[in-house]
Amino acid sequence: MEITVNQNKLRIVLLALVGMLAFGPMSANAIQKVEKSSKKSVVRKTAKPVIAAKSIKQSSRQKATKIRRIVAAIPIKPSYGQLAGLHGEQDTLALKSSVALVMDQDTKEVLFSKNEQAVLPIASLTKLMTGLLVSEGQLSMAEMITISQADVDTEKGSSSRLAVGTELSRGELLHLALMSSENRAAHALGRTYPGGLEHFVQLMNIRAKTLGMVDTRYVEPTGLSSKNQSSARDLATLVNFAYGDATLRELSTSTGYQVEVGRRTLQYNNTNRLVKNPAWDIGLQKTGYISEAGQCLVMQAKVAGRKLIMVFLDSTGKLSRIADAERVRHWVESSPLLSRRGAPLASHMPDQRVVIN
Repeated sequence: MEITVNQNKLRIVLLALVGMLAFGPMSANAIQKVEKSSKKSVVRKTAKPVIAAKSIKQSSRQKATKIRRIVAAIPIKPSYGQLAGLHGEQDTLALKSSVALVMDQDTKEVLFSKNEQAVLPIASLTKLMTGLLVSEGQLSMAEMITISQADVDTEKGSSSRLAVGTELSRGELLHLALMSSENRAAHALGRTYPGGLEHFVQLMNIRAKTLGMVDTRYVEPTGLSSKNQSSARDLATLVNFAYGDATLRELSTSTGYQVEVGRRTLQYNNTNRLVKNPAWDIGLQKTGYISEAGQCLVMQAKVAGRKLIMVFLDSTGKLSRIADAERVRHWVESSPLLSRRGAPLASHMPDQRVVIN
């Protein structure tokens, strides 16, 4: 699943402390005092414990305020795009993504571009290549695979509901990796591929080259590593090709999926809320996030009679990649020229290629 950085983890821990301070043992003791006092006196003697409880509550609020100030003071790690100054570049659609590309899938016309050649970390967009290799490998989707300690994230320390020892079919793991961006599922798919994990990563890079993805490099199958990098142009190439795989289309656009883990039933949902939006006709999609990459999204979707490929990288804010996609859709739908083929191109292109390592 998509994760946050260590600083954000610390924020969560500190905010949890707020709850402990506000509703922990001190509050319970105050309540016990009130109950004991009420037995002795109905009116007069209950006042002091009530005042004490209010005092404790005020003290807890003050402590909570201090903790929030500490949390706010913790710096968030900038993305590679921010470090490169890409967010300072404005565009006509006011996108929050520092890199964007919108292309007609049939004609290959570029309708909009912004820093399309910048090479940046791609986070869980990596799983699209992972899924492509697994699907093309024609492996048994019914074969059972056990999540092992090797699948536990040591790169970012992200959590997973798939505990070590969980046994699911290859098909189930592929579904979770593409739809819910499940990291352990993706890692297990690469680890159990014939030849092992190292061979699988080699195949990822070979497949990228055969597709003409000249700016792309993979070092592992999940996207947790910031060394997995690509450009918007390359990702558009991958989306175009992956769209031809019926399995990838079906699983990546699935709205929800349940798996049986022991005696429990786990419900997973799509990380892209647009798949449930009736205004959208999405044929393939994948989201991604790590702090170094920012919020990322790739999609194939039908808009205003055109099959479009959209790539958004290094977007700021949790929902900004979705908002950027909506801006592009409204822009295409509202333009009589863009809603038919052969339309003039609108672009926002950089002066030079940007590579971040």
